Amino acid sequence: MTDTARAGPPETDAAPSPAPEDGASGDSMFRNAYALMLSTGVSAALGLGFWLVAARYYTEEAVGQGSAAIAAMRLLASVTATTMIGAVVRYVPRAGRATASLVARTYLVSSVVVSLACVVFLLTLDLWGDSYAPLGTLSAGLVFTGSCVAWAILTLQDGVLTGLRKAVWVPVGNAVFSIGKLLLLAAFAAALPVLGVFVSWAAAIALSVLPLGWLIFGRLIPRQAGADRDREPPRMREVGRFLAGDSVGALFSLAMINLLPVMVAVRFDAAHNGFFYIAYTVGGTMEFMAINMASSLTAHASHSPGHLAEGVRGALRRMTVLLVPVVVVLVLFAPQILAPFGADYADHGTLVLRLLAAAALPRVVVELYIGVLRVQGRTGALAALQGAMCTLVLGSAGVLLGPMGIAGAGWAMLIAMTAVAAVSALGLRSALTGRTLWGARRREPRREEYGTGWARLAARNTRERRAGTLWLWGLLGLAAGLFWTPLSRAAHAGRARLTGAELVQALPPVTVASGVLVIVVYTAAVALRRPRPTLLGTALLVTVAALHSAPLILGIRPAAASREWHGTLAGFLAGAAGLDSPAAVLRALPFALQLLCLALAAVLLRTAGAHWRVTAAVVWVLGVAGWAAQDAFAEAGLPVFVGLFAATAMTYGVRGWVSGRGPAA
Repeated sequence: MTDTARAGPPETDAAPSPAPEDGASGDSMFRNAYALMLSTGVSAALGLGFWLVAARYYTEEAVGQGSAAIAAMRLLASVTATTMIGAVVRYVPRAGRATASLVARTYLVSSVVVSLACVVFLLTLDLWGDSYAPLGTLSAGLVFTGSCVAWAILTLQDGVLTGLRKAVWVPVGNAVFSIGKLLLLAAFAAALPVLGVFVSWAAAIALSVLPLGWLIFGRLIPRQAGADRDREPPRMREVGRFLAGDSVGALFSLAMINLLPVMVAVRFDAAHNGFFYIAYTVGGTMEFMAINMASSLTAHASHSPGHLAEGVRGALRRMTVLLVPVVVVLVLFAPQILAPFGADYADHGTLVLRLLAAAALPRVVVELYIGVLRVQGRTGALAALQGAMCTLVLGSAGVLLGPMGIAGAGWAMLIAMTAVAAVSALGLRSALTGRTLWGARRREPRREEYGTGWARLAARNTRERRAGTLWLWGLLGLAAGLFWTPLSRAAHAGRARLTGAELVQALPPVTVASGVLVIVVYTAAVALRRPRPTLLGTALLVTVAALHSAPLILGIRPAAASREWHGTLAGFLAGAAGLDSPAAVLRALPFALQLLCLALAAVLLRTAGAHWRVTAAVVWVLGVAGWAAQDAFAEAGLPVFVGLFAATAMTYGVRGWVSGRGPAA
């Protein structure tokens, strides 16, 4: 049903009194995990049937446009679905009497954010290609936006069912959705020959969201609220702090999953991209087994913290029994598995599938440790771990794709997962033995303080905060090096101007991946508990420098500042620098003025009392907008700077005057 990680915990309807030592509670956790794995299998099988029917009843153009709209819908919905589902699984089991309020707020925030993302997407539809042309009308845009909102809720709904320890309903809803879209696909073939593929998918979402929504709010939440009425709900500030860190890790994971096939697609021709993608799709289903088990562990241990070690042991045993035979089958029979797709798929994709299958084994250790970190509330370590995993996978792929072909992506996944699993194994050992990574015995928290109190204690851990900041500095330095090194060897574009999409296509794959990593690092810096001005400023400077330098390195000269507004200043600066002509100064002046404007904007916002996170977010948006509108800024950059300087000085003066009068009043 969704691409995000789903999971399921213990199916306990009784109050959170002592959970059974090994019986119902542990069995419930695994029963829910198995239900989620079944859901993944049902989704894969019926999803294949959907596209086979689409190819039978619709034209190739209609299938292409429909698949493009569905891909865009899933991507926009993942803005909240992927980043919020970890917090849902973590806190719904502990919400008690406030469960309904927590779930409703989650749905509301998700709907607002996804709607805004859809508005931006639809307003810039011309930039995304002809495949999205059918979404250009008002009615189609409204349907698309509603579908994105519903898809995000559908994804979060799986997390809510997991948190309520009722994940057995997830495959039921998944089957209803999958069968419904198949029937609607055939029914709409004549009535909607162009939009039928997308509309059938979008309409079927309601078949799952509405009945399961009634079940959640009408039956399951009241049952948990009554059973856990004496449990103190988590504070929204605590949930927000957890979400800030966990969402950064989720963005790293999302970048790793989606950018690896993009790197292959950019580097190789369409045929080899197809060979890789089929193997990647088949091999990728196993990672959801580990993700589902880890999410089940998170919900189980969040509701019954004393059973964390027991849950980890049981999850390791069950995943060994389940996954090892599947990996052996995929490794031994990879050619036969790929043969139905064609002989070329078996010839070129066998090694890739075998490597991805082998990488699933260390992935189990990594995902279970991610579940442990969520239970412990250690979101800083969580973001660092997923950031390291993303960097290692994409960085290794960038190096290995050249000499090894598409198999380089498989080797990158195996090498990176093995390295991260080695570190994660130490963390799992710590959870199992009660010892920290440095061997010191830590105090066992009481049942009721294991969640909120321990999360707050972890947030105050100075060593962990410093380690997280150092990780971000390291990732930023790595991203900067990987951005400009391959870019310096790229061929010139041979054109005077490029659109955003054309620029991405012209950039080396490693450069694109590194640009995404810079964005994620900046987001992580904003999510830190305390401001790190130097880190934020450096990350912003790297972002702006990357945006402006990439076209220049590709041979595209920036627009020069207009002589009308900037001629006098450019002549003065050229004379001071000993230049014969102000032409070079006019070329460089817009970029310099943009940097000064960004600094002034930051000072203005802080002087006006804006929170540092709001300031960081707004300045980043202004930096990207300044690059997108650099031609217009080049015409009137100096007046913009002067006006911003005057506004900043006025705001600073007014604030000083008000603060000076305050005590006297």
